[in-house]
Amino acid sequence: MDHIPASSVEHAENAVLPRLYEEHLDPARRAACEADLPAALQSPAEGKSAARWAYERLILYIRNFEAGLDASQEVAMGFTGSEAGVIRIEGIGYFDPDIVTFYGADPEGTKTQVIQHVTQMNVMLRALRREDPAEPVRRIGFRLGRDLDAG
Repeated sequence: MDHIPASSVEHAENAVLPRLYEEHLDPARRAACEADLPAALQSPAEGKSAARWAYERLILYIRNFEAGLDASQEVAMGFTGSEAGVIRIEGIGYFDPDIVTFYGADPEGTKTQVIQHVTQMNVMLRALRREDPAEPVRRIGFRLGRDLDAG
């Protein structure tokens, strides 16, 4: 497979330190700010594929979303602009250079996998009631985020 060299614009974009900025209507809502970025997201994107870069930032958003859930909820993901519906997130991965995949189950419990090109990725995080309140709370964002924290 031939490798297409990056353009000068892509090199410039990849050399810039990532920045994260959020503003919320509710002043009590904690925004994920640059000081909270895991080690893996505190350096330029240079050397990372588009898939890995998207994967790492998705983990950050999922982890921050889960931080606001109560014990009766768990994170699910909807796919905007499609009929894919919503899946409970059980796994996320990427395949360099440009594919991100999501593993889980739909609300009826059917095993589901969504595979998307990074340029087509539009996701919506949702809080769903846990299927079995007797089971321990599962927080995949925190589990996935361990790799990001390590750098």
